[in-house]
Amino acid sequence: MRKIYNFKKYLILIIAVFAVSSSAIFVKLAQAPSIIIAFYRLFFTTLIFLPFLILNKKYIKELKELSKKNWIASILSGIILSIHYYLWFESLNYTSIGSSTVIVTLQPLFAVLGGFIFFKENFNRKSIIGCFIAVLGSIIVGFNDFQAGGIALYGDLLAFIAAGIITVYFFISQSIRKDLSLIPYSVISYLSSSIFLGIISYQSKKAFLGYSLNTWLALLGLSIFATILGQSIFNWLLKWLSTSIISMSILGEPIGTLFLAFIIFNETITSRQGIGILLILCGLSSFLLGKSNFKIKKTYTRINSE
Repeated sequence: MRKIYNFKKYLILIIAVFAVSSSAIFVKLAQAPSIIIAFYRLFFTTLIFLPFLILNKKYIKELKELSKKNWIASILSGIILSIHYYLWFESLNYTSIGSSTVIVTLQPLFAVLGGFIFFKENFNRKSIIGCFIAVLGSIIVGFNDFQAGGIALYGDLLAFIAAGIITVYFFISQSIRKDLSLIPYSVISYLSSSIFLGIISYQSKKAFLGYSLNTWLALLGLSIFATILGQSIFNWLLKWLSTSIISMSILGEPIGTLFLAFIIFNETITSRQGIGILLILCGLSSFLLGKSNFKIKKTYTRINSE
């Protein structure tokens, strides 16, 4: 039964990765400033989640009983998330979708290190090798984009910083989700993020209205698919899966992005990208199997010692 339960969690994780893969596609379709795109992505999501919070007594009770420390942490996570989205969306103005997506999904490098230092997570040889194979595959997928050089390197740097920042967000979420359900946590986090981005947008005199219908549809799609079915599902899974596993799975995002770009923008997938995709899948499999086998061995050893 436990194996079936875990299989369902990983199946949901795969669906979430594919959903979040649509993010770069919707950002490209939305003809608006980066900070406005980030604002509406989280603002629309907050509006969708808010009724579920207000109409649920259990969620209201959780908020009333939430400690001051977790309130501050939840608000802080929202601000951190908003910075991540702004930097990543801004990077798309300077570098290609492929390069930006590949770099921002290198977060396992931060997650594995952070998991080891702060959460005392253990990684066996198979997991570590799998991590590096997947990262190598991700780099191969975006190799052609890295050759652009010049101003593209500035966009790559923004994406790299965004990768480190989202890892911090996941670590905070992992800690909070032990005490708080998904909906109340998401509302606090996304609302604080929306307010933060809204203030910056207003101060920088960015227009909140006047965009085309296609842009509004892209912003709504970004909220429903990439955020609710993607980002929010990651937050939900953090109650059972570690940040390192979530971050490693996100390495599969470029695969979904390439697939969607092929369908929507008719962008072809090169043989080099195909090799990179295979390496990502092999690396992810090695990492997840390594983590699973390590837990089984650890549990078996503990039972025998008792």
